[in-house]
Amino acid sequence: MQSVTRGGVPVEVGGDFPVVGETAPAFTLTGGELEGVSLSDFAGRRKVLNIIPSVDTRTCAMSTRKFNEYASGLDNTAVLIVSADLPFAQSRFCGAEGLDRVVTLSCFRHPEFREHYGVALQSGVMAGLCARAVIVIDEQDKVVHAELVSEIKNEPDYDAALDALKA
Repeated sequence: MQSVTRGGVPVEVGGDFPVVGETAPAFTLTGGELEGVSLSDFAGRRKVLNIIPSVDTRTCAMSTRKFNEYASGLDNTAVLIVSADLPFAQSRFCGAEGLDRVVTLSCFRHPEFREHYGVALQSGVMAGLCARAVIVIDEQDKVVHAELVSEIKNEPDYDAALDALKA
């Protein structure tokens, strides 16, 4: 089992975090219209998974805004924001912020996503939510970048994710 910290306090993280070079695990998540959305829906495109605990936290909101901004300059790339938030909250946040270049997806109906992607917070006050992570997947669904952010309150390494897309 892995761990990250929240304010310096260790938090257990369950599941198998993807490794660069392996095939990304298939998934189905819930989209904004409560429909199932799967990895295969983005076949032939590069994918950036910005996995966050909740859009209603400062750091998560900031990373969602930044990835929305970066998405405008990314060809053939889907930027997916994944959290356990209900799709209504995700849509409300993106609507209020004017964010229209990212796709929000919820794992509230699909808790297996957290285990399959190794982001299942299993202890502490945020147990049941996703750890903060960024995973970049190429057109053939191979993982080309994977960062499990060691401190939940910190932002991910945006430059590393964007560099992986340029490679």
